[in-house]
Amino acid sequence: MMRYRSCLILALTIGVAHIAIAQDAKPNYDESKIPAYTLPDPLAGIESAAQWPARRKQILEQFAAEMFGKVPTDKFNAISVKDAGTRKQVLGGKATMWQPVITLAGRDLNLLVVMPTDSQQAPAFLAYNFHGNHTVLDDADIPLTKNWVRSKPDNRAREEDRGSAASRWAVEKIIDNGFALVTLYYGDVDPDVDDGFENGVHAAFPDKPAADQWGSIATWAWGLSRVLDFLGTVPEIDETRVAVMGHSRLGKTSLWAGANDERFALVISNNSGCGGAAISRRRIGESVARINTSFPHWFCDNFLKYNDNESQLPFDQHMLIALMAPRPVYVASAVEDTWADPRGEFLAAKHATPVYELLGREGLPADEMPAVDEPSQGSIGYHIRSGGHSVTEFDWTQYIKFAKRHLMNEQ
Repeated sequence: MMRYRSCLILALTIGVAHIAIAQDAKPNYDESKIPAYTLPDPLAGIESAAQWPARRKQILEQFAAEMFGKVPTDKFNAISVKDAGTRKQVLGGKATMWQPVITLAGRDLNLLVVMPTDSQQAPAFLAYNFHGNHTVLDDADIPLTKNWVRSKPDNRAREEDRGSAASRWAVEKIIDNGFALVTLYYGDVDPDVDDGFENGVHAAFPDKPAADQWGSIATWAWGLSRVLDFLGTVPEIDETRVAVMGHSRLGKTSLWAGANDERFALVISNNSGCGGAAISRRRIGESVARINTSFPHWFCDNFLKYNDNESQLPFDQHMLIALMAPRPVYVASAVEDTWADPRGEFLAAKHATPVYELLGREGLPADEMPAVDEPSQGSIGYHIRSGGHSVTEFDWTQYIKFAKRHLMNEQ
């Protein structure tokens, strides 16, 4: 594939030809084998809150150039509404569902909106789903996606998948607590496959991404901002109270979306691991080399320079979390999800705390990693729950509580 060949060529030119060896190496899960490291200081050279915006801009630009990739142009930012969608009552009448279709860079994005019936300026959770809107709710009026779908026979959606991911969404709980849910299939924006960026919104751009330009995660994040543009035209949803949420690779995406677009009022990372909330320098579980080899389309080509070379990163993931400050951000881990390095996710949240404190916020209250299923919530929230790599009812209970505190002023 074109993208993979370009990655290999770049890797060889920067002297990291052992990338294949790194992929085959057994991952480390032993804390005693973590290499000695020093984290960069997000507040380097900063003495007052007034100096933070300039430092924030510097950190954001470093992440864009060296990891996620820059959006090459804003030429295609404009969205248009292709289909306003027909509204219908669901969940016994307590919620209204509708499915607007917006067009971005020549690509149709099919949204699923579920909001409290008769809502007035409701806050909302915005999140991508992995296999199509029809997996979130079992409703015959939700069409199957026609786009490429990972981990499915022939990479196509099936009728039997309806409602298959409902347990991950807690839609009724979201509605009962006064929030709307807005979701869309991430493959509508860019297919999650190393295809040389021939498909998705990239097809609208004349050139393939340069070494410092967007990979798929940055593209998905850009798409979330365009959906937020649309939500600004929806009277029933308060665009100033939108929480962006994501799980796994989409947790990495929600963090990057929140870092780039300060209109997102609250940011949630669920089990995002390497390249998301976990400290890269720890090199435990999934590493930079392994993620770049397994998913070469996720990040920009410049990120290859840090394969087995994390100590040379000009940043680490605590600084990504700090880019949300002073807005609330929640990081969640799971005990059995060792691949995502739960302790590294906690440490990143904790090491972002000084930035929040500089800006007059509490940060993460816990001094030590909290006990399992016992959340710690300040302006930064964190929990490690029982179970594995997923989104559960417990996770949503904490996110709703956190969002009600910060977006509804409810304690």
